[in-house]
Amino acid sequence: MAARQRLARSLLAGALVGALLQCAASLGDLGGLAEAIDRWYAPLVPILGGTALCLRGSDAGRGRRAWTLIGMALISWGAADTWYSIAFWNLAEVPFPSIADAFWLLFYPLAMAGVAALAAAQGRADRTGLSLLDGVIGALAMGAAGAAALFGPIVEATGGSTLAIATNLAYPLGDLALVALVVGVMPFLRWQLGRAWILLTLGIVVFGISDSFYLFRIAEGTYETGTILDAGWVVGAAVIALAGWQKPALVKTGRESAPAWVIFVFPVSFGTIAVAVLVYDHFSRVHLLALALAAACLIAVLGRMTMIFRENLAMIARSRIEASTDSLTGLANRRRLVADLEAVSESATLVLLDLDGFKAYNDTFGHLAGDALLERLGAALDRSVGGATAYRMGGDEFCVLSLGEADGLELARIAASALREGGDGFEIASSFGIVSLPDEAEDASGALRLADSRMYAQKQRRRSSAGNQSKDVLLRALAERSPTLVTHVSDVAELALEIGRHLGLAEHDLVQLGHVAELHDVGKVAIPDAILEKQGPLDPSEWAFVHQHTLIGERIIGAASALLPVARMVRSTHERWVGLGYPDCLSGEAIPLVARIVTACDALSAMVSERPYRDAVGLPVALDELDRCAGMQ
Repeated sequence: MAARQRLARSLLAGALVGALLQCAASLGDLGGLAEAIDRWYAPLVPILGGTALCLRGSDAGRGRRAWTLIGMALISWGAADTWYSIAFWNLAEVPFPSIADAFWLLFYPLAMAGVAALAAAQGRADRTGLSLLDGVIGALAMGAAGAAALFGPIVEATGGSTLAIATNLAYPLGDLALVALVVGVMPFLRWQLGRAWILLTLGIVVFGISDSFYLFRIAEGTYETGTILDAGWVVGAAVIALAGWQKPALVKTGRESAPAWVIFVFPVSFGTIAVAVLVYDHFSRVHLLALALAAACLIAVLGRMTMIFRENLAMIARSRIEASTDSLTGLANRRRLVADLEAVSESATLVLLDLDGFKAYNDTFGHLAGDALLERLGAALDRSVGGATAYRMGGDEFCVLSLGEADGLELARIAASALREGGDGFEIASSFGIVSLPDEAEDASGALRLADSRMYAQKQRRRSSAGNQSKDVLLRALAERSPTLVTHVSDVAELALEIGRHLGLAEHDLVQLGHVAELHDVGKVAIPDAILEKQGPLDPSEWAFVHQHTLIGERIIGAASALLPVARMVRSTHERWVGLGYPDCLSGEAIPLVARIVTACDALSAMVSERPYRDAVGLPVALDELDRCAGMQ
């Protein structure tokens, strides 16, 4: 393999040297050497380059067949040149057509097959209708321009037998077709050409232009040997051979890989060329083939515009659907709900639902399981509501809108039943709020606000009920452990509620204040009686034990999810204004107001009650002590 590669590189070097010598012979005065180069070395350049490509093709992987075909095309052209140099060089009248023409013309199908195979082998090309149409536009425009410039004079100068006419016309048609093919596959490759494609395109364009101008000059009777035109075929062949030794660029997947400006500029530029051909025909008549190709190009441009228009309409339709659809559940989303509410012109019922227990489920089983649960519940809700429309508002909120007269409570119960799922260690239910339109709300925002308020009121009632049950269980446990503590916390709760009402706390805050006051000492169930009932002072280790009771209380109360806010407040009921309390040494307003109220009430109740280690004091003395120590502890 290494020897074959060395041979191929040597052949390629010989082709490149031959191209340079041909350029030197065309541009400079080399005397007899110029003719020798033109007659004997120049025909070898395509043969050397083609052979190098065939050897290269055996190691070119996916492009093996393509480069072998292109190499065979060059060899065919070089064989025709060589036959001409041997058999016809000194003849005054060259026979036409001849065997050399057969080899020259064989170049075109082999080269086109190689270009097509190379395009197919280069990664995952873009086979969408838009890219294929861009390729057709480019090919037709190039064909129209070439036919307008060269085809007319060549056809007019063509004569002789039918075979001679066909052969004469085959050359310009082959040049036009090959150049059009190379240009046409560029959109197909998403414009990710790489050096191999750039050099291949350059070589074929140089080759085609040289051959076309040669035919044009022959038709006009102005061709002269020894000009730079004679170097065109040789240089083109060498550049094509060099292209096969470049690393091909793999086409990336995804339509975004094509630069946006190219998608616009390519059809516009080639459409402009077609228009220019048609305009030029008004001043100087061009061949009918050029007009046909230009007209076909413009038809293709119009077809592309139609395709773009249809794609844009489809994209707008998709974006509208996506903008009004929840991506997780496939239900309509909040944007769609607001639009539907604003469009309501008759009686309608709105039900807003919020899942209960979803946060705990998410925390326990993870977000992927939570998303799967929302998908299942969303599908169940959509199936259950019949002619009504189901929506997902976001998070764990859902909604149902029913147009016309409907039993709102029955609709809400059906929806809530659909949004229910239970299993090992979890229970999902939902709270809801119902609004009748237009009786209870005049616009979308008002309806959603009212439904939200009613839904959260129901949720709070459920939480309060669950909280009361949990609280009663804990107080019963506390009573069994220490009956005197129950009396104490009841007194503290009664006094705390009176103070809360005096301060104007909201009803929700008053409920929370009562729970905190009643449960603030529940952590003492874990403290030994020997410490709680000790008649003398506590030692440091015993105080450390006592200081743990708010943390223990927080853990016990927090086990009931309905009492989590209460648990956090209980933690802070032994903090002090000056930061000398426990467990977090909070100070000032960093201590929650509810906890501060309970602390003061606890202190007053403790002073007026009998304790094992001291006697009770009167209420006036206790109030004076509170007043004296305000802001100091």
